[in-house]
Amino acid sequence: MEKKVIPASEFIINPDGSAFHIHVTPEQLTDNIILVGDPARVNMVAEFFDTKTFEVQSREFHTIGGTYRGKPIMCISHGIGPDNIDIVITELDALANVDFATREVRDNKRRLTMVRIGTSGALQPDLSLGTPVIAEKSIGFDGVLNYYAGRNDIADLGFEQAFCEHVGWNPLWAKPYIVDADADLVARIAGNDMVLGNTISAVGFYGPQGREVRLALANPDLNRRIESFEYQGRRITNYEMESAPLAGLGRLMGHRCMTVCSIIANRYNNDANPNYKSGIRDLIGTVLDRI
Repeated sequence: MEKKVIPASEFIINPDGSAFHIHVTPEQLTDNIILVGDPARVNMVAEFFDTKTFEVQSREFHTIGGTYRGKPIMCISHGIGPDNIDIVITELDALANVDFATREVRDNKRRLTMVRIGTSGALQPDLSLGTPVIAEKSIGFDGVLNYYAGRNDIADLGFEQAFCEHVGWNPLWAKPYIVDADADLVARIAGNDMVLGNTISAVGFYGPQGREVRLALANPDLNRRIESFEYQGRRITNYEMESAPLAGLGRLMGHRCMTVCSIIANRYNNDANPNYKSGIRDLIGTVLDRI
């Protein structure tokens, strides 16, 4: 069988041999990867490392590699939004599974383990501030996965249909997709002290999450409909912006991926904690111990 060769126009390799956006080289890639949104949070994660072997930064993509308890690990920031996840996961996968010298896709695929640590807004009254919620299932409002073949093979189509019918999904929006995080990875990270949730990845922070600042919302009651939805005993637990494309692209590419978020606001109860960084630090330490 003829090997697939990736044209230069489809995947750009920098003159130093690194991936175009994230500026990481194949030699720097580790099997275990922590993902965070904020570039500054990479430094917080790296404070836990035993050693630091490299650091690169380009745009919002900040990466530090090193070791934690003797095991190679790296942390990379992806910025805000699902479009950035498409960039980061695609380039990490290429680093693992494309020969940068020949541009050929490798026969033997390397499987990466990626855990995103983020912040989130709760949609249920019983989720208190500081609660760590794992996106066991993610509901993508972003549409990223809809551009890839095999989307329906990994999506929970029954959940999708029931959700769209319950909330009266606006046909002007991208069709939502619902995907599972890697079950073994979820079990390993969750332990017995994290909530297993069903997390929405929104395509924006304000209107797309039902926040009305100055512009009126097209569907002002959407959040209340989401809060009342239930499918096979599952409620929608929280909002964020990246878990669904991470889980979906990861499953299509054969990687182990999941997201865990600390609740820093409760949309149902209208409360928030802007001083959440100590809780995030504790969550980082827990994830590093379990990954």
